[in-house]
Amino acid sequence: MSSSMFQVRIHGRGGQGVVTAAELLSVAAFVEGRYAQAFPSFGSERTGAPVVAFCRISDVAIRRREPIVDPDAIIVQDTTLLEGIDVFAGLRQDGYALLNAPVPASELGLVERLRWYPPGRVVTVPASELAQRHLGRPVPNAALLGAFAALTGVVSAASVMAAIRGRFGDGLAEGNLAAATEAYDLVRSDQGSAARA
Repeated sequence: MSSSMFQVRIHGRGGQGVVTAAELLSVAAFVEGRYAQAFPSFGSERTGAPVVAFCRISDVAIRRREPIVDPDAIIVQDTTLLEGIDVFAGLRQDGYALLNAPVPASELGLVERLRWYPPGRVVTVPASELAQRHLGRPVPNAALLGAFAALTGVVSAASVMAAIRGRFGDGLAEGNLAAATEAYDLVRSDQGSAARA
């Protein structure tokens, strides 16, 4: 990772707000006065199909436009993708992996993977459950961005909340903000057990 650019790859399925997550992350960076770029990998847009989106955050203007193959962080919105896609492909050895799951990463068949990364860098958060509770539907993107802010410190929680507030109408904003806040607190308060690294 260069000192000025942080690259994120987001994996999920159509209908889970993968592209929106990348856009919200870029807005959070803009709120902080930084440069950002968000774009999807174009493929099938149908509900349930695998989707990938990318976000770059930088202190200087971003000239690169190609897909991110060596991310500093990955966000996995649907762990069923682990069965058929190497979502960890290219992830830097000092990188972060944030997975939407109600169980520890070791219970997702990732024991070997966990040996490759420093402790606390591969974290699970029950984002769909948080979204279901706060929004009434299991769309995990906002919750995962709250967790991402806590895990990486690349953007602040306040910037993520500002991006969410700006994107969603009053009804949806409040539920998304609540889910993001709870996910942030889970990761911050106890990475060892609550976030289940």
